[in-house]
Amino acid sequence: MARTWQALLLLLAMLLALVALTNQAGKKTFISISEVSKAESHVKNTVQFMMDTFNQENEDPYNFRIIRILNIQKQVSDHMEYHINVEMRRTTCQKLQVNTNCGFQEGELYKQIKCYFSVFVIPWFEKFKVLKRNCTND
Repeated sequence: MARTWQALLLLLAMLLALVALTNQAGKKTFISISEVSKAESHVKNTVQFMMDTFNQENEDPYNFRIIRILNIQKQVSDHMEYHINVEMRRTTCQKLQVNTNCGFQEGELYKQIKCYFSVFVIPWFEKFKVLKRNCTND
């Protein structure tokens, strides 16, 4: 009878250890966060993806373009995340136009916004995903 209880206790201990390990594996391991330059590798592709996604998803009939990058932070964990703050303005190019040399809107159509983006990046697989976007009128 004592051996049965010992076996049950051992089995219960193994089950608890397995649950604890599984729970720990689901947590993101935070490694570092640092301010980075817009010249750092992977930033250009990340910003391009971010802008393409913004212009596709935005309901405005005109494209926006960055006028100033305020700051960029890189967070490293089991993947990379870029946290990017920018100022953008509405351009004269409509969404269906491919031309990237568009001027900025003036007069009634003038619009400037500040945006924060959080972008998931696995650069070696060229995988990007905008996790968060928050824009406010300037």
